[in-house]
Amino acid sequence: MSTEEFTRDVTVPAPPERIFAHLAEPESYLGLSPLLVAVRDIVRGGDGIRYVAVERFRILGPLRWDNPIRVTMTFPEPGRRIVSEVHSPGGVRLTATVVLTPMDAGTQITETVRVTYPRPLRPLVIGQAAKAQRHRLAELARRMTVSSVDESKG
Repeated sequence: MSTEEFTRDVTVPAPPERIFAHLAEPESYLGLSPLLVAVRDIVRGGDGIRYVAVERFRILGPLRWDNPIRVTMTFPEPGRRIVSEVHSPGGVRLTATVVLTPMDAGTQITETVRVTYPRPLRPLVIGQAAKAQRHRLAELARRMTVSSVDESKG
């Protein structure tokens, strides 16, 4: 098994509390993660939230493969840090840690992704994980910017 880790950040004009509330809901990841098409079997417990997320991969033309992944979200620092542990078929394990840091202009969102995978799957796993992280942060920034603009009009 091989392991790699990468970190990206973005600053958005929204308070950490709003971002945290959004990210603490499994349904919010629909559209945040480009491959995610469904969230089901949500179980809320004292230590976090467990659910199944379904990723859809296009293979050739209309052919697709749905990949159910088990996700456990915990909140080691409520309002400031979310850790998502993902167990995917094929021995792929991913941990995404999101840290929210208040800034004068809003919040800096820093996401660190650590992924462990069988070596032959490296191109697929690392390529998809990095692409998903870029998309997730860009979409989250868009959502929080639109929310901030909408609130300032009200």
